Amino acid sequence: MPELPEVETAVRSLRDPLVGRTIQSAIFPADPGRMTNLDAAHFAARIAGQRVERIERRAKYLIFVLSTDTLIVHLKMTGHLYVLPPTAESPFDRWVRVRFLLENGQELRFSDTRKFGRVLLVSDPAEILPKLGPEPLEDDFTPDVFRERLKRRKGALKALLLDQSFVAGVGNIYADEALHIARLHPLREASSLSKTEADRLYTGIREALADGVRFQGASVSTYRKPDGTRGEAQQQLRVYRELGNLDKPCPDCGGPITKIFFGGRGTHFCLNCQPVKPRYMAKRTIRPATATKTTKSKAKSVSKKRSVTNGTRT
Repeated sequence: MPELPEVETAVRSLRDPLVGRTIQSAIFPADPGRMTNLDAAHFAARIAGQRVERIERRAKYLIFVLSTDTLIVHLKMTGHLYVLPPTAESPFDRWVRVRFLLENGQELRFSDTRKFGRVLLVSDPAEILPKLGPEPLEDDFTPDVFRERLKRRKGALKALLLDQSFVAGVGNIYADEALHIARLHPLREASSLSKTEADRLYTGIREALADGVRFQGASVSTYRKPDGTRGEAQQQLRVYRELGNLDKPCPDCGGPITKIFFGGRGTHFCLNCQPVKPRYMAKRTIRPATATKTTKSKAKSVSKKRSVTNGTRT
């Protein structure tokens, strides 16, 4: 799922072709279903004639401030926004869910392969947006603010960083990166951090996200920039590995990268740089990355065959 750097890249790329433009109509090729908060006819009628005043980001949401309402887009896993002339074609057109026709003849298109994205039109963003934590790259997000938010927090650091009410915009990739920069194990208990360790984590979060923005996002899966090209942040990643490719060693010590599944998420780290501290680890079940459903299925099949051979059935 696109995280803060990928969404920020999209926002910056879309400002020039969209700010100041007027939306003439919205065309849905099919029933939008749960993608929108309004039915297609109501949505199209309400947005028609509204001017794009500015485009902002809040956490992983793109916020289009219009002359009357606010258009909120969450890309989820495979959402993609791009601007083209109406006759131009794109590989993403196959999965277009809505087209916004602009007064200058251009189109803003939203494509989404897996249909998890959201395109919402509201009078007040507070109607839609969940409780979100502070923006980690803003100047008012200071070490003191971060340490204060850490107080009374419990559980594994990885889970805490993914909690959008704690800090906004961090996802699976940049949580792994931040923890490696901070030299903290992802299963470390949040309440066990010293002041020095908390400050290292604060620095790690900001450094990982700033690098992601600087290199225009990580194209580790389906993410592409609005112009269709790949970001470059994936080439700079320290421990996160696309598709579990663990051949590339730790950039700091040269040791191997370990992958586990924690909370349903692949989690990458270096045991040399991010050592286990038994007294301070969160109590949460994990499983190795090798314990996939396919492996379990094969093991179950082998066990069943052995039982039949022995004259019994399971």
